[in-house]
Amino acid sequence: MSKSTLRKRIALTATTALFAGALSFVAAPSASAAAGDTNLKFSSGVAGSGLYVATQNSTTGAVIVDSATLTASTGTTARSLGLYAHNGTTGTAQTATVLVGGGLSLYMETSTNVSFSASGGTFSGATVPNKSVTGTYSQDVKTVFIANAVASTPVAVKWAAPSTAGTYTVSVYDASATSQNTSDLGVGGILRGAITVSVVAASAGGTYSAPYSACNIRSHSQGHGTATGVDSTTAITNNQTAYIAFDLDDAYDQSLDSGAIVVTATGGALVSLASNGSTAAAGTTSTVVSSAAPTDKVVQVTQGTANAPVTSTVTITFNGTTVCTKTVTIRGEVNKLTIANVGVQNLSGSTVDASAGGWIAATLGDAARGGVFTVTASDSAGNTVLPDQSGFAADSATLTTTVQGITISTANVATSLSTTTSAYGSVSVGTWTCGSSAGSASVKLKYTNATSGTTVSSDAFTAACAGNPYTYTASFDKASYVQGELAVLTVQFLDSKGNKANNVGAIGAMGESTPMLTRISSQGATSSVAKSATGTKSFTFSVGLTTGITAGAYVSTVQFADLAAGTAQTPSYKVSTGSTDVSNAEILKSIVALIASINKQIQALQKLILKK
Repeated sequence: MSKSTLRKRIALTATTALFAGALSFVAAPSASAAAGDTNLKFSSGVAGSGLYVATQNSTTGAVIVDSATLTASTGTTARSLGLYAHNGTTGTAQTATVLVGGGLSLYMETSTNVSFSASGGTFSGATVPNKSVTGTYSQDVKTVFIANAVASTPVAVKWAAPSTAGTYTVSVYDASATSQNTSDLGVGGILRGAITVSVVAASAGGTYSAPYSACNIRSHSQGHGTATGVDSTTAITNNQTAYIAFDLDDAYDQSLDSGAIVVTATGGALVSLASNGSTAAAGTTSTVVSSAAPTDKVVQVTQGTANAPVTSTVTITFNGTTVCTKTVTIRGEVNKLTIANVGVQNLSGSTVDASAGGWIAATLGDAARGGVFTVTASDSAGNTVLPDQSGFAADSATLTTTVQGITISTANVATSLSTTTSAYGSVSVGTWTCGSSAGSASVKLKYTNATSGTTVSSDAFTAACAGNPYTYTASFDKASYVQGELAVLTVQFLDSKGNKANNVGAIGAMGESTPMLTRISSQGATSSVAKSATGTKSFTFSVGLTTGITAGAYVSTVQFADLAAGTAQTPSYKVSTGSTDVSNAEILKSIVALIASINKQIQALQKLILKK
């Protein structure tokens, strides 16, 4: 059932009088029902499919049962009275809101006997349409039994709401045996449908209700879809459109009628308003006023100045009440390039190591892309933006015979501004081409915006070239350690010319013998130098073993067997327990020294006596 088909504002005053089991209504008619028949219908031939409620309201002041077949292929005239809301289901979890003095028009399809029962209110008008069958009522008219032996036949009945506001239940049962209803009209059989009805003394409809309304930002790719109340986290990029979808309901979760919709946007953003089923035209103003119904509407938000970033607070009011406030950011074109994570490239080429041990993988944790530097593009407001690969180029005036070109491949361009997709998806990865000689150059990277044609340049950064790791040296960060400290071993890799090695050449696995030390940092992938643009790699050790420590001086062995030209390194160090207790050896040494000192004093005294 569409919410817009259920009318909410029914000026109804009703009195009820019970005459021989029939209920009559004196009521002010509601506005005309929506054009066409939008009542819930069942498929012909599907017996026991549920309990149906006429969701269109009567304009005659009375509940109306239908005389037709009530199937999807046949129009119905069934009408409820004073119905403000219904949840649109036909099973045992139905809910409805009805005004005091109103009532429901109920119907179902069955092949058996049925009984309608209510905890309050009264039934009347029970019928099998087009059949000479009527109902049998209990004395309090809260139960009605309809005998029906015809296969797949519709049955219908009217239920009048009590004159006292409250919560009531209306149920229907079916059973093949007439004995389901005893002489006092007790109810048995199978429960086919149940409605929890809230009977209210006055309408709470027709006024905006936040709990039953929705408003949310939608991304450019999502377009003008239905409001869900959940904002999109997708970034809106340059020249794209942001959408704010909204749907306003009243306290009965029913669509509101037409009113004054006002949309305003700050920051110079432009807005327009349209139905969700159509694309709004590009806005030309920061304020839009409409008298449309606030059902399934969408606000389109665009940049006020082409290619310029904008952050705008968009406010939507309905009949003077603020119903939605959203902050929308649309990124601008590329205005700045920030270079970071700069490594060292190999000679005579532009090698990129995209392995798990590569420079980018080790530096960023991103093993999918290879290169020796990253670049982040941002707009004039500092928002990160997604560049096009074709926009990147080296500043040719900064290239030399040492650094001959700068490249960012299509596969290495930033793809996402969301860290949930990739922690480093917002950065692009690049490399440069080196000549045959080691050295460096201060270079710049440029970017040309396709839309405006404007070009921006990065700050100068040092691009270096060196050979692959060839030899190495190793040293500890301290000469001595106390048990429980951390020791750091740093290995310096050099190329065949003695230059600090690049960050793309393989180093292989490290073999080490480090007495009284336990390595606690993994080497990680072994393919290349990592975490240092100076050709070094560091390893951390804990001082001490699980069995304790023996104080003393030790010599370690560090070797990278894959680097055949290199020789094993033997950095030395001392370890101690750090205890202030005096050992037996130290006590004995002190005693020996004291005896020797006393002996010297005795000898000196003897010489003095002999002289006299």
